[in-house]
Amino acid sequence: MIAVEPPALPSQPLVFWVRPNRSLSRRGMVTLWGVLAGASMLVALVSGVVGNAYAALFALAESGALALALAAVWKAGARAERIRCSEDALEVHAFPSGQQRARFQPYWVRVGWKPGNGHRRLVLTSHGREIEIGAFLGDEEREQLHQRLELLLARAHQPAWREHEPSGN
Repeated sequence: MIAVEPPALPSQPLVFWVRPNRSLSRRGMVTLWGVLAGASMLVALVSGVVGNAYAALFALAESGALALALAAVWKAGARAERIRCSEDALEVHAFPSGQQRARFQPYWVRVGWKPGNGHRRLVLTSHGREIEIGAFLGDEEREQLHQRLELLLARAHQPAWREHEPSGN
């Protein structure tokens, strides 16, 4: 998911928030776990009635493992990247804090593709430095982010004097 915070004033930077798509809320995730764990316990109950004494133990272990897996998925969905572009800087900050940070001069930064593990990686490069952005996005969303950044950086590549050139001469 790509959200754009348009600047309130022309002098303020444009901010892109890039986040993985979450189709469930926290409550929905807990409800999903409850339904799956309940179904597992129901099967374990039926198995226990017909003679499988260990079915309940396995159902409990499965429900615990499922809870851990869903918690890991939820935590992975909390990742985000903020791409902030002003006239003098393009900054990338990955969340949660402690992950990658980069700052580039918008005139020199280039947006491009690199081969990756089964998909193309979207990278920003400038002066020998490179940072991957949107790794958690789907291919279509990554393409959309590429197009948006290309348009944004194309403005940075225009000489400022053309914007203020008087007309009629």
